[in-house]
Amino acid sequence: MMVMRCLGASPTPGEVQRHLQTHRIDRNGELDFFTFLTIMHMQIKQEDPKKEILLAMLMADKEKKGYIMASELRSKLMQLGEKLTHKEVEDLFREADIEPNGKVKYDEFIQKLTIPVRDY
Repeated sequence: MMVMRCLGASPTPGEVQRHLQTHRIDRNGELDFFTFLTIMHMQIKQEDPKKEILLAMLMADKEKKGYIMASELRSKLMQLGEKLTHKEVEDLFREADIEPNGKVKYDEFIQKLTIPVRDY
């Protein structure tokens, strides 16, 4: 899972387990490079970061306002899932141009988060 994340994929433990079962690899088994590439291809093909972020934000938006307050987003990012540190949240807010006490509109936030990184 660590190598997959380093290469840009975001598998959940369940997805990793499913890949291992599909290729009949036990937890202590070895994985040849071709099988690893096949698994990576399958994982990356199924991922849709924009959709995943939107679903997470919609789950938090009980009133269906289309936005979340920055303070609430900060709290959720630091307490749920893969918890971010205060510095990581601040860096994310700076990159996405979010005011600390402002509203975060889903569509704008997702657009800013999913802009491809320039490869130099």
